[in-house]
Amino acid sequence: MNAKEISKGIFWAVIQLAGVCILLWLLLQLKTLLIYMLIAGIVSLIGRPINQLLMNRIKMKAVLATTISIVLLLGILISIFSLFVPLLIQQGQNLSLLDVDLLKINIQTLAEEISMYFQLDNSFWQQQISVDNLFQNVNLGLLPELLNQALELLGGFTIGLFSVVFILFFFLKDSHLQERIILALVHDKVSNRVEKSIEKTKRLLSRYFLGLLLQISILLFIYSIVLIIFQVENAFIIAFLCALLNLIPYLGPIIGAVLMMLLTMSSFIGADFSSVILPKTIYVMFGFMIGQLIDNFFSQPFIFSNSVKSHPLEIFIVILASGTLLGPVGMIIAIPLYTTLKVIAQEFLAENKIVKALTKNF
Repeated sequence: MNAKEISKGIFWAVIQLAGVCILLWLLLQLKTLLIYMLIAGIVSLIGRPINQLLMNRIKMKAVLATTISIVLLLGILISIFSLFVPLLIQQGQNLSLLDVDLLKINIQTLAEEISMYFQLDNSFWQQQISVDNLFQNVNLGLLPELLNQALELLGGFTIGLFSVVFILFFFLKDSHLQERIILALVHDKVSNRVEKSIEKTKRLLSRYFLGLLLQISILLFIYSIVLIIFQVENAFIIAFLCALLNLIPYLGPIIGAVLMMLLTMSSFIGADFSSVILPKTIYVMFGFMIGQLIDNFFSQPFIFSNSVKSHPLEIFIVILASGTLLGPVGMIIAIPLYTTLKVIAQEFLAENKIVKALTKNF
């Protein structure tokens, strides 16, 4: 190899490196658009069975079927958000009429009742929890600024929702659009394998996300029944929040349990602690545990075995590793990402011993 060929090789290597850097820079600049496309892709997997049912069974045209599918999905989203409107209005009214002194007395009374019931040292308790210290750092003048930020978030959400719906329409209308975008970026030699991987991934992830909706619905039903029985205020909203937190594996149920316990206790502030607050909280938490047992021994095994076809121990290790590397977000995306990688590995590394072991149930 002469000097001219070496120089040419170095030149093209530098060009390719510069191209990769420019591509990464563009991806960073367009991260919002990529997030919209990712969300639209996930929602399209959830809406895919509805869209296929309308087109294949009822024989609707693609545009009409896609429109109906999106309207149904938006209807579900609007219904969920409408549940929070009365609560937000009520809390806004409460803030406008907020009696800080009365709130101090209520919290202090609850703390003293807990201290007396569990026979805690009052001086130690007061050192650990001081209502005056809690409120002295609260600047109620920040409420208008927080309201402005909330309005900005609402505006950004509206733009994001429109963008996602627009992209979602074309993803659902043309189910192969995503495939063509990906195939345009790969070499022709591997296009067939990539196409097979995409189709299998879409099928598995569609079943997985539908399974998650079933999981949330079961928990929502159980939590709602428990909270309604014990007359907890805003029972359905609390149940929905706690069920939604369950999407974060392992960590979510813990947060949900603490949230349900605190909201249950706050619903009965002013009542007797030993005869009202404590018994109702214990019963509610017992119902929460029943919901978790049903979820752990029925819902999750059903979802993992019938959708992503992975062993529970395998899922546990993947979620734990993703959580360690990326935090709660990593725990949420762990299973879809791992399933995608397994499908790709099966298609391109089918003869590998480890891949064979991991994909034997595919």
